[in-house]
Amino acid sequence: MEQALDSIYRQHSHGYQHDYTRDWQLLDVDMSGMPCGPKAAFGSPGYFAKQRNRRGRQVGRRLPTRYGEVVVDRLFDGKTQLAKALQPLMEAAEQTLALDERQRQRTLVRLDAGGGSVDDVNWLLSQGYQVHGKDYSTSRAQRLAQSVSVWVDDPKVEGRQVGWVRLPASEYVRPVRRLAVRCRKANGQWGVGVLISTMAPAEVLALTQQAPVSNSDPASVRLSYVSLYDQRGGGVETSFKGDHQGLGSTTRSKKRFAAQQMVILLGSLAHNVIVWAHEWLNAPAPLEPEQAQPTRPSCREPLPHYGPLRMVRDVFHMSGFLRWDACGHLVEIVLNQDALLARRLLFSLRQLLAPMHVAINLGQT
Repeated sequence: MEQALDSIYRQHSHGYQHDYTRDWQLLDVDMSGMPCGPKAAFGSPGYFAKQRNRRGRQVGRRLPTRYGEVVVDRLFDGKTQLAKALQPLMEAAEQTLALDERQRQRTLVRLDAGGGSVDDVNWLLSQGYQVHGKDYSTSRAQRLAQSVSVWVDDPKVEGRQVGWVRLPASEYVRPVRRLAVRCRKANGQWGVGVLISTMAPAEVLALTQQAPVSNSDPASVRLSYVSLYDQRGGGVETSFKGDHQGLGSTTRSKKRFAAQQMVILLGSLAHNVIVWAHEWLNAPAPLEPEQAQPTRPSCREPLPHYGPLRMVRDVFHMSGFLRWDACGHLVEIVLNQDALLARRLLFSLRQLLAPMHVAINLGQT
């Protein structure tokens, strides 16, 4: 099944076809809890959001954030955290993407504190990857923050300040930059974390889409490193939430570990099909002459902001019927003309199915 998914992914994905010479490949990694029953294999007490004293397993995911596709989903027991799962996840992603040494050097791995131990970061650096993540050790972060001489207020988050760590990072096998981030807690004390990055300021500014002139502004450079880390919340974390809502990924639990891994892989395939279907069905349709206005382009996207939930609920459940010829070949799809999205998707479906000589029409069902 893993080999089949690799083959499908390489055939249809943008992540596999990414042009490393033009831009960075951005890979996010994270873990998500999958609750299960007390008799499920490798189910154990662990961290499950808003569910105390719950048993379950953990799913590790690699996501190329620019494209929203799942490269790798792997199942672990309930006590496994990112520190233990990082290397097998990266090795599986490297195989799926067929990364060579040059491509690894143009791949930025973004991770939270769970994968920010010295050993994990050094392993990524030794493999040639670029790294942007949070330090695992809270005590080390407190010590490093004491070396900051200038703190800069973050206008996007009230009470948050950032500053460069001045101590040398001799424990890492490649040069890194470290940025301390602190926020006031409810008790008035500072909560401190440290970001670790191999990226140069100009590269971070480009990834956060800030003006090149900001490279000369020390405050903008500091804030761009924090902004790049904050963006992971809109990548892998959002993908988990979308699958929970749209695919019900937390509602199907199998007793056998291998069976649950198969369910996870099928969920990965479903996730990617939704991502690709959104692109296939989002071809801009030309407006009618009376609808076109000189102040805007004469086209519209049928599904501009549809996530997994709306794709499954509204698009994939559209009513209609199929017509077959005498040889059993599909020749026509008739969509219910009263369906909300039928007319909006008509042009896209005709473009998609034209090479297969399948007609798309509207009718009553």
